[in-house]
Amino acid sequence: MKKESRVFRAETKELLNLMIHSIYTNKEIFLRELISNANDAIDKLKFKSLTETNILGEDTNFKIDITVDKDNKTITISDNGIGMTFDEVDENIGTIAKSGSKLFKEQLEEAKKSEVDIIGQFGVGFYSGFIVADKIVLETKSPYSEKGVRWTSDGTGEYEIEEIEKEKRGTSITLYIKDGDDYSEFLEEWKIKDLVKKYSNYIRYEIYFKDEVINSTKPIWKKDKSELKDEDYNEFYKATFHDWNDPLLHINLKVQGNIEYNSLLFIPKKLPFDFYTKSFKRGLQLYTKNVFIMEKCEELIPEYFSFISGLVDCDGLSLNISREILQQNSELQAISKNLEKKIISELEKLLKNDREKYIEFWKEFGRNIKAGVQDMFGMNKDKLQNLLIFMSSYEDKYVTLKEYVERMGENKEILFVSGENIDMVKALPKMEKLKEQGKEVLILTDKIDEFTLTAMMNYDGKEFKSINSTDFKLEEDKEKEEKIKKIAEESKSLLEKIKDSLKDKVSEVELNNNIGNSASSLLAKGPISLEMEKVLADMPGAEMNKAIKVLALNPEHSLFEKLKSAEDSEDFTKIVDILYNQALILEGFPIDNPVQFIKNLNSLIK
Repeated sequence: MKKESRVFRAETKELLNLMIHSIYTNKEIFLRELISNANDAIDKLKFKSLTETNILGEDTNFKIDITVDKDNKTITISDNGIGMTFDEVDENIGTIAKSGSKLFKEQLEEAKKSEVDIIGQFGVGFYSGFIVADKIVLETKSPYSEKGVRWTSDGTGEYEIEEIEKEKRGTSITLYIKDGDDYSEFLEEWKIKDLVKKYSNYIRYEIYFKDEVINSTKPIWKKDKSELKDEDYNEFYKATFHDWNDPLLHINLKVQGNIEYNSLLFIPKKLPFDFYTKSFKRGLQLYTKNVFIMEKCEELIPEYFSFISGLVDCDGLSLNISREILQQNSELQAISKNLEKKIISELEKLLKNDREKYIEFWKEFGRNIKAGVQDMFGMNKDKLQNLLIFMSSYEDKYVTLKEYVERMGENKEILFVSGENIDMVKALPKMEKLKEQGKEVLILTDKIDEFTLTAMMNYDGKEFKSINSTDFKLEEDKEKEEKIKKIAEESKSLLEKIKDSLKDKVSEVELNNNIGNSASSLLAKGPISLEMEKVLADMPGAEMNKAIKVLALNPEHSLFEKLKSAEDSEDFTKIVDILYNQALILEGFPIDNPVQFIKNLNSLIK
């Protein structure tokens, strides 16, 4: 029988050293690669059997076996696939990247037999075993050869190849595990099962360990939807993504065309507990041909959908030699765009057909959608605007912007008001006046709501208008407007005196008949609103961005009459202080000097 010692080619030796120490940075993927090779070998045999009926013999129970010998520190991966002849071993194993699988796939594509998938390149993935082993022994037998073949190497410079007696076809690869704690764990039963579950759980053929099947073979996302119930999706989600709760919604997607892939997405009921921490990382699990590639692929999901869990399985991905994603990956970009459209479509459908469930979703994840509208100066607003809902003064319930616009009649602006809570906002005098006039107002209670509307600028051609802006006017009869103008002209010196008393606390003091029944109110002038100022005050570096405040006084209120009569008395500054501070309180700002405010208030009450 033939037995020969060979030396690796110079370029092969350099590549081998590079692969062991650089290309495969994650030690544990060696098992994934060798199991994938075993899967390939069985696929090749099954394909051959379509035209060569006698090739299988009696051994038709295709499987992959893993055995561990702790005493000798070995792991053996065996299959009953196509095996190799002496020449094939010498050609495929002796030269890295000389790929039998690659050639087979080309032949397969020519034959248009797309139901068989080839996962990897044997001549490459095989050498990943040297990451954890200081010696590898391969024994194989092809149905086209009477003899078996043994290949042995320590991965340094030489390898030995010889003919052996071997009864059954197929291949077994034995790894002699390196010394050290970093490698000894690979001999443990729990570790073997963990690696199979993580990387190779959905390999097409059964994987046996100690006479037990330790993989699932057919993934849930490749099963026919008619086979599955909500309970199946729920159990898969909880087991895979470690959540106690059932998901709020699942999306099962199979796409065919230029890029073919399967995707299974889940919207959880609650935000992940670490969602707002630095440790949280968005992304979907990535598989190719049922083989796990990556835990969190960020490229597959936009940041505003970062709360979504799930996976994508795509057979046509461009991967590098160690099955890692290439930096510029057009397939991933195309998949991401498709997934984004599908998620938006499913959420719009949920909003239309199950409002209560959508509100449940919105209360948990609405902030992410609003952040997505704001991101990149509103670049995504057209995609996301129909997912937005806000509380409304109309029937005190959530409404969409589309619903608001449909019933706004001849009005040209979408009115909104910001506040800390709904009850406080509804109690504003101005809101009472608007309700009397039948005007609908969106009630914004989230700190980022107003920034969202600012980023949008308009919806369906209708601009957003804050009722706390200086240029917002309540509808009044012209006679009343003329009356206010006249009083303002007559009170010009009084208003200037009030402004001088408040110094730089406000930019202007004006008479305004748009503040309802209140004696005074704070209005904002310019791009930064009063509510925006509160939010910016909590942001490092942005706290200096303040609203341009205008103190608006109600000329019909008794306190204004008292102010006029006290213009030349010591009570004047006290009344001004009270009017200013009560306006601060109404808008949710802290008052400047609570002690002085109480003293002034008590003095006037006396």
